[in-house]
Amino acid sequence: MEIVPGRMIYLGYGRYWRSDEIVGLLPIEEGRGPGRRTEVYVATREDPVVASRSEQTILNAMAGVDEMSRSAEALAAVGSLAEELGELPAVLRRMLKREGGFDVDMWARRMGALRSGASEAAGTQEDLFSDG
Repeated sequence: MEIVPGRMIYLGYGRYWRSDEIVGLLPIEEGRGPGRRTEVYVATREDPVVASRSEQTILNAMAGVDEMSRSAEALAAVGSLAEELGELPAVLRRMLKREGGFDVDMWARRMGALRSGASEAAGTQEDLFSDG
């Protein structure tokens, strides 16, 4: 698993740490509970930071496998599917609508609107920290 450098990783309760400064994750076994899931070892501190998130959740965020990346992946799949549907011959579109009740044009429009709406609202994590 490759760690994405420079990402701000949410540790819970309003605490964030840079992904490239995290050097170790240790699940808390004794005394584990709400607010105490993982000890996060960072390069700039001697004592670990106690995180309220699990080690796997933190590791996934460090590698870029989080809700944002899954959403981007799903959006890309929707875009590809919309393009493929747009290339179907008119006769096949009519057959699908008449015989199967599947309206190719309506779905292509919906997916296109979803894709264009998401691209307008989409930003990157770097946008949070830029001056512009």
